Amino acid sequence: MIAIVDYGVGNLANVERGLQRAGATAVRVTRSEDEILSARAVVLPGVGHFGHCARELRRFGLDATVRTAGERGIPLLGLCVGMQLLFEGSDEDPETPGLGLYRGRVRRLRGPVRVPHTGWNRLRFVRAHPWLAEVPDAAYFYFVHAFAAEPEDQNAVVGTVEHGGWVTAAVGGPNILGLQFHPEKSGAMGVRALAGFVRATAA
Repeated sequence: MIAIVDYGVGNLANVERGLQRAGATAVRVTRSEDEILSARAVVLPGVGHFGHCARELRRFGLDATVRTAGERGIPLLGLCVGMQLLFEGSDEDPETPGLGLYRGRVRRLRGPVRVPHTGWNRLRFVRAHPWLAEVPDAAYFYFVHAFAAEPEDQNAVVGTVEHGGWVTAAVGGPNILGLQFHPEKSGAMGVRALAGFVRATAA
């Protein structure tokens, strides 16, 4: 079972349908610690304001649950603000900590460009990640964000997008991947990205 973390934030139904279109046969939207920690994979969605998302995750006691899942090596996929929550914190709400699974902060997009970054843009790979093996370099995905992660360890960066300079669009490592874009809103290529996650985490 793939568990989608339900902390009252994010387009949960769209993420669930996206995973099902990608071939997942057992998906559950849940806020049960037992279900999340016994799942074969976990998805952390998120939209909107970093601080609100982080506080709601904590209010339901799910911050510790997601952190434990990551530390145990349960495959973890963070989407949009769910990716940003993997980091230590964000300039969008400096007093509210993230999960700290990655060192670094989330900072406002800079440069003479439109903020938020909204619409279709190309994901350029910096290095390979097994869950994205079937996604070609420079494929288009749908972005909506005003902030982006700046990892301390650049080896964490999987992909970037050009918007006022090269901006982190994907981070990952063993059993973890964060995507700044919305695969569930990215058409056939988004389904392909999710399908790689579904196949890689199949029981």
